[in-house]
Amino acid sequence: MKYRLAKTNRMKQLLFTFLGAMMFTLAVALPKKPYPPKLVNDYAGVFTNEQIFTLENKLADFSNRTTTQIVVVTLDTLYGMPVSMAAQKIGESWGVGGEEFDNGLVVLFKPKTSLSKGEVSIQTGYGLEAVIPDAICNRIVQYEMIPKFQQNNIFGGIDAALEVLMGLSLKEFSAKDYENKTGSKGKTSGFIVVLVMIILFFSGIFSKSNRARRSSLGSSNLPLWLLLSMMGSGRGGSHSGSFGNFSSGRGSFGGGGSFGGFGGGSFGGGGASGSW
Repeated sequence: MKYRLAKTNRMKQLLFTFLGAMMFTLAVALPKKPYPPKLVNDYAGVFTNEQIFTLENKLADFSNRTTTQIVVVTLDTLYGMPVSMAAQKIGESWGVGGEEFDNGLVVLFKPKTSLSKGEVSIQTGYGLEAVIPDAICNRIVQYEMIPKFQQNNIFGGIDAALEVLMGLSLKEFSAKDYENKTGSKGKTSGFIVVLVMIILFFSGIFSKSNRARRSSLGSSNLPLWLLLSMMGSGRGGSHSGSFGNFSSGRGSFGGGGSFGGFGGGSFGGGGASGSW
């Protein structure tokens, strides 16, 4: 009995030692809070200096106007962690967002290499989880970011996601609005394909049975006109990859300003991640 108890205690000690060592490794591996404070921290070197300047000014101006802090971090490696955990740890250890409102966001990007997949995560502070739910974060990752990352347009994917996140946090449009907008992707084009097939089918029937009448009425171009009309309306209603149609006069951020520092916000694991 004493042997079993001693063995159990040793196992518990080993477990706690392992967990403690792992947490220490994570704390050491992840980048420390930058000084002077910055909202764009490109440790992986994926942005040009001009792109960093543009994003930093945009996010600093946004933070100064709204108190909501959005941090962009790029890393060469995630040190064996899930990308969501790494992003959350950065948000917590840096204190992204205000302590009173927990209104911080972390966008973490790891580039794709020959040996590893690309990964990205959006993590929201407690105060933003209701405004930007996990399902919406997932849509932003899937619709705004990954398609551009697959084309090696890293800046475009990050910038498109930031526009949506800023619009949602300002309540320029709701999560439901964005869901409806992105949810229409593919549905309109699918409807057009079916409609065109129906038109062509009936057009073929009419051409065989009423060739003379159709010619005299000048209706031979009717399917073409319908097709052009439907395609035109479909392009206007589908999701094009960037979400700028719900702007409510926010104006262009990025006109200048400096970031004063992080406020100590907390994160609870809200958000979403993706890979390509």
